[in-house]
Amino acid sequence: MIKKLYKNIKILYVEDDDIARENGLEYLENFFDTIYEASDAINALKLYEKYKPDIIITDIQMPKLNGLEFVKRIRQNDKKTQIIIITAFSDKDYLLKAIELGLVKYLVKPVREKEFEEALFLCINALEKDETNIIQLDEITFFDTFNKNLISNNEIVKLRAKELDFLELLIKNKNRYVSYEEIENYVWNDSVMTKDALKTLVKNIKTKIPKDLILNLTNSGYKIAI
Repeated sequence: MIKKLYKNIKILYVEDDDIARENGLEYLENFFDTIYEASDAINALKLYEKYKPDIIITDIQMPKLNGLEFVKRIRQNDKKTQIIIITAFSDKDYLLKAIELGLVKYLVKPVREKEFEEALFLCINALEKDETNIIQLDEITFFDTFNKNLISNNEIVKLRAKELDFLELLIKNKNRYVSYEEIENYVWNDSVMTKDALKTLVKNIKTKIPKDLILNLTNSGYKIAI
């Protein structure tokens, strides 16, 4: 996905493991001209203050100051910098804390190259379009378009595959009604979508998000009101 060298984007890479940091830097140098490195969050904060990077990539488990606390300090005054958190933990509490900090892509070790590249691409895209991967549906409900999680009242809400696809499709096209044909092609793929199946899907989704968010226009399709 990333094919060119981004000379105008500054990267801060924070990793306490020397070998992992060296490998990460070698990979990042394929795409970015300006990369700063730190082996702990204390030095990373100093580099952040001095250079104001566009993208921060940080581990969670580090000496002196952990990655989440590091991000929390940045978020006190900066909501725009794109952040990728890399961790050995898949614990949902870590994920929820990361999401609360906003604009965070969360990757669990061992990170595959494709996942890492996708996270970087989304960060670049978000910087260019001034967008976020954390979509607020109401005061207590958020959808994370990168990690594909629905969070309500600080709990991860379990979505079935078609529910996730449907919600994702509406959010991607939040400024318009999505046609029945588009829904069938995206959510049902090669199978046939019946009216009853779609109604059941919408009914189930409405039990998991504020039900007045999903609007229906007769003979046209569905829209999410965010």
